[in-house]
Formats: sequence, structure tokens, C-alpha cells
Amino acid sequence: MPSAPYLGKTGKVDLDDAVFGEEFHMPLVHQTVTAELNARRQGTSSTKTRGEVRMTGAKAFRQKGTGRARAGALATPQRIGGGVAFGPKPRVFRNKVNRKARRRALRAVLSEHLRRGTLAIVDIADFDAPSTKSAATALDKFGTGRTLVVLAPEGEETTLKSFRNIKGTDVKASNAVGVADIIGAPRLVLSQAAADYLTTIARKDREEVAA
Repeated sequence: MPSAPYLGKTGKVDLDDAVFGEEFHMPLVHQTVTAELNARRQGTSSTKTRGEVRMTGAKAFRQKGTGRARAGALATPQRIGGGVAFGPKPRVFRNKVNRKARRRALRAVLSEHLRRGTLAIVDIADFDAPSTKSAATALDKFGTGRTLVVLAPEGEETTLKSFRNIKGTDVKASNAVGVADIIGAPRLVLSQAAADYLTTIARKDREEVAA
């Protein structure tokens, strides 16, 4: 059974082999990460075309007799104040990834962190009172690099306050973290409640097949 070390102290925590023993599948992880990042894009950029620009329909000057080239509409893209050619319009970037694929990708990135030795479990009992100094000391013993700390949405506020002010550390709720967040972090720290939540989500399709 795979196990992860505690953050900042001795001992290990046993993890579910069905979740933390998944092989890494690059195309599937890439597809899931791309879908998650696309879903975060607002897609609200907008420009006006030549037909949408509010401008007079009169000619700039008469057709003949000026010695200049004839001028058409003033709203054409090459004129100042004219419309934009091929500019952005509001759109939805979201694309679908099957639930089984997302869960397998989640298992893959969690397992990869465990194989690399960049996964640790934080005991919230060590942070019964907020202490940024204690959190920073514990992280220093866990290597270097940006860290993602995943905590339960409720009941772990003191642990959140301990980690949130440390430079290079992101703190997210377990129900708001995605595959893109996990694979993009050099180090991953989970509370026991967060690890249990991610384990439950990641192995749902395995339980459905077994049933």
C-alpha cells in the first residue's frame, strides 16, 4: 500500500492504492488540463466590425476632381476609427471531458506526485493556532519550489491561516482544486480530510465498475 510522509514530522500515512497507484497518462492529463484552463477563460473580449461602428455614411470627399484616389466607406478597418477586421468576439472556450477521463487524470497526477516524493500530508493538529512560522519551517524541510496546499473547505481555518501568507504557497479548498492546479505545483501538501475527499472523487468510476 502506498504511503506519504507527514509534513514536518516523522511518520507516514497509508493511501489508497486504487488512486495513488495509477500510471501517468500524458495525453489524458494534457486533455484534462487544457479543458480546465479553457473553462477558466472569460471569453468576453469584443470588438466592433465595420458594420457595427457608428459612423456617417457620407463619402469622405467627392468621387472626382480632387486628384486623390476615390474613398469608400469611412468605417473600413484601414481607417482611423473604423471597425476591426477579424477581431475577437464573445465566445465560450469550454470543451467537454468525460467524467471517467477526468477522474483517471486526477489519479494520474496524484500518483505522479507520490512517485516523485513531492506529496506530503499535513496534520491539522499541529496548527491548532495560526502560525506562519511553524508552517514555513515545515515546508523548508520538504524541499524547494512552489507549493500547493489543499485543505478541507470547513474546519481547517487555522491551518489555512498558517500557510496562506507564505511566499510561493497557494492554498485551495479540496472541492475547488483541479488537475491543472495539482500537476502545475512542484510540491503538493494535503490535509487528511482533503486526501480523503480527493480519493473519494478519483475512485468513483472504479467503484461503479466493481458494483
